[in-house]
Amino acid sequence: MILTVTLNAALDITYRVRELRPHGTHRVSEVTERPGGKGLNVARVLAALGHEVTVTGFMGGATGRVVQEQLAGTPGVLDALVPVSGATRRTTAVVDELTGDTTQLNEPGPTVTSAEWSAFQEAYGSLLGRVSAVALCGSLPPGVPVGAYAGLVRTARAAGVPVLLDTSGEPLRRGVAARPDIVKPNADELAELTGSHDPLRATQDARRRGARTVVASLGARGLLAATPEGTWHATPPARVHGNPTGAGDSAVAGLLSGLVERLPWPTRLARAVALSAATVLAPTAGEFDRAAYEELLGRVAVTGDASAA
Repeated sequence: MILTVTLNAALDITYRVRELRPHGTHRVSEVTERPGGKGLNVARVLAALGHEVTVTGFMGGATGRVVQEQLAGTPGVLDALVPVSGATRRTTAVVDELTGDTTQLNEPGPTVTSAEWSAFQEAYGSLLGRVSAVALCGSLPPGVPVGAYAGLVRTARAAGVPVLLDTSGEPLRRGVAARPDIVKPNADELAELTGSHDPLRATQDARRRGARTVVASLGARGLLAATPEGTWHATPPARVHGNPTGAGDSAVAGLLSGLVERLPWPTRLARAVALSAATVLAPTAGEFDRAAYEELLGRVAVTGDASAA
């Protein structure tokens, strides 16, 4: 069982329009609603790969009930979300079919009280005894301490559960210092953390700050991983066009599944890159084009040096 944590879960709403024009009126050709937030996207991809997943985090209000109803219909996903008095946020993506570009609007999320935060920490600790890995994903809702992920990393490490952290800004900086097993920033998040825009130097710096392994998402250039076993760069065979929302979450699912399956790093990275690209080709986050994934998997190029740890 894998545990994913989404402290700022959402209902993801995707609109498709022929062409997005500022200040214009648009006719929407398609609307989809899915459980959202990074950890829920990761969980749905893991379940599609055949892994059993428990999801936790905060959920509240009418929007939260819709998310839970949709999760109930997802095979392989167990709902352990903690109720709050505030309403779960909505995120809205508008896909321009002419250009393939996506415009994203994200609400801040509910304000979490200190009592609700304490209830979550208790629930989280009880879940760790039943899982083989945990992913801490996404932004923090209002009211949650900025060092929340650092505390959750330390709790997982004390329980002997490997932990992956995927967040940004100050929560990432503090979380890295708590020594997570894997962090997965994108290039901008990594540069903000380390002050370096050279990805190789920045991944090595992030390891010195506490992360055991750093896997940096470089967009169309794939993934760069600095690990105790070596350094590798995995690149997709070609640039894919579509909706990039959730591509990074699918990469996290690939890394987590490879971790629990004890796959070597080059194989984990190839899976993560293929899943990420196949998600761009899918209509919404938390899904991937399976045929594209299977075709891409064998064509991801992984280069590196196992002696460069």
